[in-house]
Amino acid sequence: WEYKMSSISLFTRLKQFDAYSKTLEDFKVKTFSGATITLISSAIILILFLSELSYYLSIDVKQELFVDTSRGEKLQINIDVVFHSAPCLYLSIDVMDVSGEHQLDVEHTMFKQRLSLDGDAISEVPTKSQLARDEPITNDTKCGSCYGAETDTRPCCNTCEQVREAYRQKGWAFSDPGSIEQCVDEGWTTQIKDQMNEGCRLYGTIDVSKVAGNFHFAPGKSFQQHSVHVHDLQPFGVKKFNMSHTIHKLSFGREYPGIVNPLNGHAEIDTATQQGGIMYQYFVKVVPTLYQHLNGELMTTNQFAVTKHTKTVKASTGEQGLPGVFVIYDISPILVQLTEYKHSFLHFLTNICAIVGGVFTVAGMIDGLLYHSGRVLKKKMELGKLT
Repeated sequence: WEYKMSSISLFTRLKQFDAYSKTLEDFKVKTFSGATITLISSAIILILFLSELSYYLSIDVKQELFVDTSRGEKLQINIDVVFHSAPCLYLSIDVMDVSGEHQLDVEHTMFKQRLSLDGDAISEVPTKSQLARDEPITNDTKCGSCYGAETDTRPCCNTCEQVREAYRQKGWAFSDPGSIEQCVDEGWTTQIKDQMNEGCRLYGTIDVSKVAGNFHFAPGKSFQQHSVHVHDLQPFGVKKFNMSHTIHKLSFGREYPGIVNPLNGHAEIDTATQQGGIMYQYFVKVVPTLYQHLNGELMTTNQFAVTKHTKTVKASTGEQGLPGVFVIYDISPILVQLTEYKHSFLHFLTNICAIVGGVFTVAGMIDGLLYHSGRVLKKKMELGKLT
């Protein structure tokens, strides 16, 4: 009996710590305003809960900065550019960097697709031409002349392209294709006239060393002359090169979720130039980036920032530059590491408790204010004090 009495006494003492004292049902008053506030607060809690749940289930990215200590890596440049009024036959792609590495007339990893002035594809299958300097010399009985540009490695020139390449290696201008037998036989001059009113789409990838450099799209065959990079524009016989273009894609490396390539969709239209053309220069700062997925997989890539400059040039003299699109890039010494992570469940639970408690507390204060204000007004009306 004594044990039973002590248990009852203990429960009685514990009741004193009840922070949520209850009232009898008979003393509870249900009001229309209270029901309205309850429904509104429940809807608010549901909306905030779904928002918090969405945030908890989403993947966030943490950003950190380090000094880039990598060495000897390659940089992959992904390109998709449309030239609205420059034929594919005119354009060449050259790459140069500060280490002295030159890639002239890159075509191994780049595709060219002829377009009409309206942007429609003329040939459904894009061309991927091999460079003339890489074409093997066959043991044919025919040995065409290189017109003074013969070398030990290339004693014969059987195609117009081989003559152009032999001239390029000598550093000579290919000024009169009409006097070259191979070009006349292949109708090279006719091809230039046929493609005069066409556009061109160039797309593909270029692998370069991870050092500062530039790549450019410009008319004419390129060659080195006295350590100077030169483009031969004379075979085309035109005074104006319209280098209007749209960059559909330009990126450095693989793409990760949320990456922003600032030049994607950028367009430049030349409508005012009467002679020569416009030299479009894009100065790019490439930032090495390491992206770590949620499963721990690492992706080495790059992001970049860009500024733009344009100037009008005279194609005939070449004193002020060359018509074309030039991308001058530099490599940042800072490495950005992006790491995916999920939010803590305890943080989610804490926010849910805060939402439920906060909304119900505020709703209770509003309900109490409306209820007591209504009672005061009702009493004044009954006493006739409210006119």
